[in-house]
Amino acid sequence: MEEKYIVALEIGSSKIKGAVGTVDSNGSLSVKAIEEEKLIDGVRYGCIRNVAETANAVSNVITRLEQREAQRKVTGVYVSVGGRSLSSQIIEIERRLPTEMEITREMITDITNDALAYPLHERSVICVTPREFKVDNCPTNPVGMMGSHISARLNLVSCRNQLMRNLHVVLDERLHLRVHETFVRQLAEADLVLFTEEKRLGCMLVDFGAETTTVSIYKNNVLQYLATIPMGSRNITRDITTLNHLEERAEELKIMGGNALSSPEHATVYNQNGTDYSQINNYVAARAGEIIANISEQIKYARLTPEKLPGGIIIIGKGAKLNGFNARLESATSMKVRVGAPGTHIRITDGRIQPSDAVDVISVLAAAAKCMPVQECMTKPPTVFTSPSPVAEDSIFPGAATSTATAHRTAQPTVSTPAPQPKQEEQAKPTVSRPQAPKIENLTQEVPEEAPTVYASGSRKSPLNKAWEKFKVKFVEAITEKEEEEDEE
Repeated sequence: MEEKYIVALEIGSSKIKGAVGTVDSNGSLSVKAIEEEKLIDGVRYGCIRNVAETANAVSNVITRLEQREAQRKVTGVYVSVGGRSLSSQIIEIERRLPTEMEITREMITDITNDALAYPLHERSVICVTPREFKVDNCPTNPVGMMGSHISARLNLVSCRNQLMRNLHVVLDERLHLRVHETFVRQLAEADLVLFTEEKRLGCMLVDFGAETTTVSIYKNNVLQYLATIPMGSRNITRDITTLNHLEERAEELKIMGGNALSSPEHATVYNQNGTDYSQINNYVAARAGEIIANISEQIKYARLTPEKLPGGIIIIGKGAKLNGFNARLESATSMKVRVGAPGTHIRITDGRIQPSDAVDVISVLAAAAKCMPVQECMTKPPTVFTSPSPVAEDSIFPGAATSTATAHRTAQPTVSTPAPQPKQEEQAKPTVSRPQAPKIENLTQEVPEEAPTVYASGSRKSPLNKAWEKFKVKFVEAITEKEEEEDEE
């Protein structure tokens, strides 16, 4: 089967990312290109605010992706959603069967569909994840079990209606892109960077973004808790702007010399171009400590303890690159911390892509690759067959077609010449065939021909014809003399 092209979009608060990948018949994903466009105020806390600005940024990303894949056009996308309004809640659904029977996958699918249709006030349900299934009050994997009563506890992951509505306006109405599927970014990232052992033992995934920080806690291989903190790395940048720096310059200072460690021995203090980093790091450390305190508090909200999460903390996002942040998070929570990255099962063909920096958009490609069937997102334009140009007659039969120059010559008056009649004695002689003149192909540049000379006898004879007549007379005389000599002998 031919590889299918898929396109992923991740609309964040600070930038929009797009990625192109291919999926083969075995479901293996190859990431071919990633493009991004920075945003200023088009998206706030993961929700589109300025529809025009966001549509223009998405259009630029799509155009650059199409340039990376020549002769292909983007017609559909897979999209992720996240942001401050994203949250999860637990619901319970029961099924009582008329008699004891085998629990089938269709029954579980029917329960999931009921959960997706669960009414929420001004919120849209994006996906449903299982927490616990019971068959006749016994926790188990229900498919294949015999029983008469099914009880399901499920996570409803939802967001505000405005987020989905504005996303529809940008992609469907303005850019005419078909949205094949919508994924929750944090769940897609968890499937990409978390190991199965970590999910079973218990771990916490932290997505440290620009304006939001999302915490997902897994235990016994299922999602136990999901919440979004309305703070991110941009809060640190804006704190630095109070030192009379533009936001772009404050971002550079944070990246080059910012340090989240509050202890003096770890703080970076030096002057570069008149910049005092000791004062900058006071702001960096204070805001980083606030974000870390909120992350640590989510464990209590999930009714868990660090000891029950031996898998530790897996952190992703550009904010995780802040100097000293991960070390301070590990110290505050007493949990081991590692940076999440895509596994080796995903092939990246572009050497310029940094996998740890592109977890958000690669996770959407990976989630789309698991969809069966995978929807094609890039199509080739239809092949245009052009009819062959008519072949000139003179290219098949040289001399048969009349060229433009010849057409002009036909306008000149011509005199027809009667064919010369052979003499009677010549008719008795052996016939001598006249050699054919060689054919001359059409020349690329035609040479105008002089008008034929008209003689008094009414015939047109060229010097070549005169020479031929003399040759013929001499040839006939020579044959005649030879025959007479033979007769005399």
